[in-house]
Amino acid sequence: MDNDHDMLPMLGRGKHRNPRKGACFMELASYLAGERWSDRPACTHRLLAHLARLVNDCTSDAARPQLAPLIPSVIGLTSTDLRWDHEIALLTATTALPVVAEETQRSLAVGALSVDRMLAATDGRDPDTLRTSTAWALADAPLAAEWARRFIRQGVVGPVRFHPGPVILDFAVPGIATACIPDADERLRRLLTEAIAICRELAGKGSRWDTVSEAPARLQPEQWHGVVAPAKLG
Repeated sequence: MDNDHDMLPMLGRGKHRNPRKGACFMELASYLAGERWSDRPACTHRLLAHLARLVNDCTSDAARPQLAPLIPSVIGLTSTDLRWDHEIALLTATTALPVVAEETQRSLAVGALSVDRMLAATDGRDPDTLRTSTAWALADAPLAAEWARRFIRQGVVGPVRFHPGPVILDFAVPGIATACIPDADERLRRLLTEAIAICRELAGKGSRWDTVSEAPARLQPEQWHGVVAPAKLG
C-alpha cells in the first residue's frame, strides 16, 4: 500500500465520542467489526482489549500509528477459556519484570508466580515448578522475586476472588512506558503483537508470529475510509 501514513487513522489516547474526535485502537476495532462505536467491543477478548487500550495510551504519539496494522487481528479474537487470561497476564508480567521500577517489580513478581501456578495443570507440570520464561524473567529481578516468594509463603495472598490479569496489566504497561530504556514503544508494540499471536494460537487460527514483521497483512485504504476522512476534518 502506498502512502501508508496518509491512509492510516491518527490514533489518540483515551476514549473518543466519534471518529471526528479521534479514535483509539479498540474504537477502530469496533468500527471495522461493524459494532457500535466503543473501546470495549464484543469482538475482542476482554483482557486482550484491555492490553490494547493500555498499549495505545502508553505509546508515544510519534510511535502510536505503528499499532494500526494490528487492529484487524483482534477482531473476532475472543473466548471464555480462562487460559487466555492466564497467558496474557503471564506474558505481560514477564515482559515488564526486567525493566520496570523496583516497587512495580515486586507486584509483578507476585502476579507472575501466581499466574504461572494457574497454568501448571494446563502445561502438565508440577505447580511448584516454573515455566522457563517465568524463571528467566524472575532471574532478571532477583530481589523482587525473593520478596514475592516470601510474600506468598507468608500466606498474605488470600483466596483468588477475581483474575489478577487486569491489575497485572495496569502495573506492567505503564511501567514499561516509563522505564529507563530507549525502546519502550517497541517493547509495548511487541508485547501486544505477541499477546495477539498467543490468542490466535489458542483459538486455532495459526501459529505464533516470530517477529513483528509477521503481523497481519497490511490494510487496504478502503477499510479506513470512513474513519480517516472524518478525522482529517476534525
